[in-house]
Amino acid sequence: MVNTSLLLAIILTAWTCSASPPNFVLLFADDLGFGDLGSYGHPSSLTPNLDRLAAGGLRFTDFYCSSPVCSPSRASLLTGRYQTRSGIYPGVLYPSSIGGLPLSETTIAEVLKPLGYATAAVGKWHLGFGSKGMYLPTNQGFDQYLGIPYSHDMGPCHNLTCFPPDIKCFGMCDFSSVAIPLMYNKVIIQQPVNFLDLERDYSDFATNFITTSAKKKQPFFLYYPSHHTHYPLYAGPDAAGKSLRGPFGDALLDLDNTIGKIMTTLEKTGLINNTLVLFTSDNGPELMRMSRGGNAGLLKCGKGTTYEGGMREPAIAFWPGTISPGVTHELASTLDVLPTITHLAGAKLPKVILDGVDMTEILVNRGKSKREAMIFYPTNPSEKSGLFALRLGKYKAHFYTRGASHSGTTPDQDCSVFAGLRAHDPPLVFDLEADPSEHYPLSLEGKPDLQAVLERIKKVKEQFEASMVFGESQMSKGRDPSLEPCCNPDCSPKPACCHC
Repeated sequence: MVNTSLLLAIILTAWTCSASPPNFVLLFADDLGFGDLGSYGHPSSLTPNLDRLAAGGLRFTDFYCSSPVCSPSRASLLTGRYQTRSGIYPGVLYPSSIGGLPLSETTIAEVLKPLGYATAAVGKWHLGFGSKGMYLPTNQGFDQYLGIPYSHDMGPCHNLTCFPPDIKCFGMCDFSSVAIPLMYNKVIIQQPVNFLDLERDYSDFATNFITTSAKKKQPFFLYYPSHHTHYPLYAGPDAAGKSLRGPFGDALLDLDNTIGKIMTTLEKTGLINNTLVLFTSDNGPELMRMSRGGNAGLLKCGKGTTYEGGMREPAIAFWPGTISPGVTHELASTLDVLPTITHLAGAKLPKVILDGVDMTEILVNRGKSKREAMIFYPTNPSEKSGLFALRLGKYKAHFYTRGASHSGTTPDQDCSVFAGLRAHDPPLVFDLEADPSEHYPLSLEGKPDLQAVLERIKKVKEQFEASMVFGESQMSKGRDPSLEPCCNPDCSPKPACCHC
């Protein structure tokens, strides 16, 4: 039998000694549910490019984000640290937020820069704008950025065209905010954004970045946090009306088209076999939007909750010749992306407490995960209440449960905002292998084996919470309307005059 550790060492030595370090493409969907992709069981989603990634790559069944809402989840992805450490809590950042991802935090881009990597971000940032754009990607390790600096529902979207030829966006969004800007680096190049051309602009930017890096023979890191499939839904001419699933399906196809163009460029430049492509999503589906929201499949609830549907995500790792096609049931998380990329690139880990672990053994050898547990924090974590739930192996214990407005409209009454905060003592314990839907809490009475499991969970919880130092809440710094991005900063009256 081949020694897998020796094989891994040989592969990593070959990468280290190679004149061509691996490239990294990180694809991050928005509000996409566990059951939204065809490769995860949806019968009518049209995603041919993601389907090819799933067929040719490694598909995860037990992959988690760190938060059931946008900003904190993105902070953890890029830093490998729970959002409580970086201060990206409670809730999300807004156009006028004073705070943002602290510049003292180290992102994946900043890990790779000392090794000569070209770095670019394209799409939804949502980690702060701040005074003079101080929290934008170009101040966080990225050479280039094209995108919207926050969620695209944080503006007067009702009067914008979301589908051709002139179908308006569904809903009012935040009418009192400035029009949604499209930025290149720190400059607003369009306000309000033209949704119909947005994915074309993104794919052009991404493919040009890859092509330029290839010509320079420079390793690169491309981060594409998509707006899809967050509300309000939109799709360009190449996707609108093309799916069987209505507006949500069209938006998902729009995302898939961009991914397809990125993959085609990797093939044409000859970089496909030297590039790790990772795909996942920031949190579960916004079920309150019904058919205009996503689908958590067989998982319970969705966005805003610490049930499985809120934080368990589809995830695919693709790297021809290095990652064999298949499925893994190992426990993994967005927190693990930074340590994994750092290891594969031969970079140095940040000198801070990290919550992520290296996934290389899973990716290369279909080996065991180094991750012992997954922590579930609510949207408003606090040191007093601590974590809401903890998964250890196949068992998950809920110490607190609560519904969310994002997960309303479902028949399950536990998901609604009217399902208020409930403490559970003893905690609700589920076997996620037998009951991934969290329908049937296990009875501990007369079952010493399960009681022992719960004691181990409590011990891990105690140790974790003792190690957790909450960073200063960036959201608690408040908001200042004068910070909202405006292409005509001296115009009046705001926000109506911010058009260019």
